[in-house]
Amino acid sequence: MTAALAPERVPVVVIGAGPTGLTAATLLARHGVPALVLERHRAPYPLPRAVHLDDEVHRILQAVGIHEAFSEITRPARGMRLLDGSHRVLAEFLRDSPYGWHGFPQANMFDQPELEQLLRDTLTKHASITLRGGIEVTAVTPPPHGGVPVEVSFRDEGTGVSHRLLADAVLGCDGAGSLVRASIGSRMQDLASHQQWLVVDIRCRVPLPAWDGVHQICDPGRAATYMRVGEDRYRWEFRLRTGEQPEELTDRGRLLELIAPWTPGVPEDELHVLRTAFYTFRAQVADRWRKGRVFLLGDAAHLTPPFIGQGMGAGMRDAHNLAWKLARVLTGRASGALLDTYQAERRCHARQLIRTAVGVGAVMTGGGTGTVLARNAVLPALSRLPGVSGLVLSAVSPPLRSGPLVGFRRPGHPRPGTVCPQPLIPDADGTPRLLDDLLGENFALLATAPLSPALDALVRALDARVLHLHHPRRHQPGTGGQGHGADPGIGALVRWMGRAGAVLLRPDRVVLATATRPRTGRACGDDLAAAAAAWAPMVCSGAGTTGSAPAVPTHLCDGG
Repeated sequence: MTAALAPERVPVVVIGAGPTGLTAATLLARHGVPALVLERHRAPYPLPRAVHLDDEVHRILQAVGIHEAFSEITRPARGMRLLDGSHRVLAEFLRDSPYGWHGFPQANMFDQPELEQLLRDTLTKHASITLRGGIEVTAVTPPPHGGVPVEVSFRDEGTGVSHRLLADAVLGCDGAGSLVRASIGSRMQDLASHQQWLVVDIRCRVPLPAWDGVHQICDPGRAATYMRVGEDRYRWEFRLRTGEQPEELTDRGRLLELIAPWTPGVPEDELHVLRTAFYTFRAQVADRWRKGRVFLLGDAAHLTPPFIGQGMGAGMRDAHNLAWKLARVLTGRASGALLDTYQAERRCHARQLIRTAVGVGAVMTGGGTGTVLARNAVLPALSRLPGVSGLVLSAVSPPLRSGPLVGFRRPGHPRPGTVCPQPLIPDADGTPRLLDDLLGENFALLATAPLSPALDALVRALDARVLHLHHPRRHQPGTGGQGHGADPGIGALVRWMGRAGAVLLRPDRVVLATATRPRTGRACGDDLAAAAAAWAPMVCSGAGTTGSAPAVPTHLCDGG
C-alpha cells in the first residue's frame, strides 16, 4: 500500500489578493520570507471600489516598490468643499502644497483595479511569491493551542481537486465576510449604526463643469459625496433615506437626476455608467485579530465608513505593521513575543480612525434642523481662519499608543509611535532621494551627534542603518536666516528631531525611541540604550544580532 503524501509546508499563506494581501506578500518577500497567495478571482476584480489613499499609504507603496508607477496612474486631489442641500458653498479647504509629510501628494485619487494590477505585476520580481487564482479556501485550522503549523484546505475551482497544506503563518486578508475570522472565533463589534449608500461610477469624455475637488453635500435629507477620480472618471455616493429602496435609485433617469447638479450642459450619451452598487457603510472592528500564527488584516479585521477615505489604507497599514515583525520571527531574528504587538498596536489605531470617520460623517451630514442651521452658520467662518485648511486636510492617522515598541515621550523630542517625515536627502552624488530609499528596509537611526558605545552596540544588534546628519548652522549665508543649512531636507529632519541627538526608527518608519542631544562634541545614546533593555530581546534574539551595521557615511548628509 502506498503511503499518503504529506501535505506541502510553506512559510506563509496569504488568503486574499486585494491590496492588503498583495502588499503583505510583497513586503514579506522583501524581508526574505516566501509567501503563497490564494485568491478566488483569477484577475483583479474589474469594477472600481476604493478611490483614495493618503501620502502615508503612498509611502507604503514606496516600501513595496511601486510608488513611481502608482504616481503615473493617480491624480492628486485639490481640496474639499462643503456644500448645503442647495449646493451653495459653506466652506472651502485648499491644499497649499501638493506634497505632504511623507513626500507624496496628501490625497491621491485612483482606480483600484489599476492599483491591484500594479501590485500583481510587482510579484513577478519576487520568485519567492506564488499567486494562485481560481482557489476557494474551505478551511483554516489552527492547532488547538495556537502553535504551528496551521492547516489550510482549499479547492482548485478549475480542476475541482481539493488540497491541503501546512503553513508557519496564515494572513487572513479575505474581506468583510472573512472565513479566516470565523476560523479563529473572532467577531465584529459595532462602533456606530449602519448606513445604506448608493455608489455610482461614471466615465465621461467631456470634462464636467464642476469644481475640481471633493464635494461633500452636508444635507441630512440627501447626504452625498462627489469626486473626480481620473481624467474621465467620476464618483458619486448618495445616502439612502429612511424607508427608501435601492431599486428606486438605479433607473438611469433617476441616476441622471441625482447627478444633474454636477453635469449641466453635458450630453446624456456622454455619461457612461460603469457601476452602481449599494453598500452598507459599517463601523466595525474585530474583537480578536490573532490566534497563534493566524492573523486578520484589512476588512477582515475592521470596516471604516468612507468619510475620511481610510478604508483601504487601514488594511495596507496592517500589512506594513505586521510584515517586518513576522519576517523577523520566521527567520529566527526575533522572539515570538514580537507578534503580540500587532493587535495591540493596530486594533487601537483602527478604532481611532473608525471613530474619527464616524464623527466626521456626523458633523458633515447628520442632525436635525437646529444642527443644519448651526453648521451653515459656523462652517463659513471656520474656513476663513488661518491654518484651518491644513488641519482639515492633513493626514488623520493617529500615533500608535505606548507599548513595548513605542517608547516614552520626552519634551522636545519626536513622539514615539508617530511616523517620521520623509524629505528629499542628497545621496553620495548629491542627487536628492527620498529618505526611505537611503534608510533601506530594516531598523534605522537618525543621528546629529556621535554614538556612545552602548548605542553603537544596540545599532549593531539591530543591524540598523545609521544616517548621520550635521546640524545646520542657524544663520548660514544664503539661507535667509531659516536655519536650513546646505540642504532644506536635512534641515527639516534636524528641526523635527528637536532636542533629540538620535532617533531610532522601526522598519515601518515609526519612531521607537529617542536619545537626548548631548553637549557639543560628546556622544549620545546611553539613555536610549538603557531603555532598550525592556524591548531589545524581543527584536534581537537568535541569528543576525551580531553582524556589523551598515552606515550611511556622514559626508552623504552633511547639513553644515
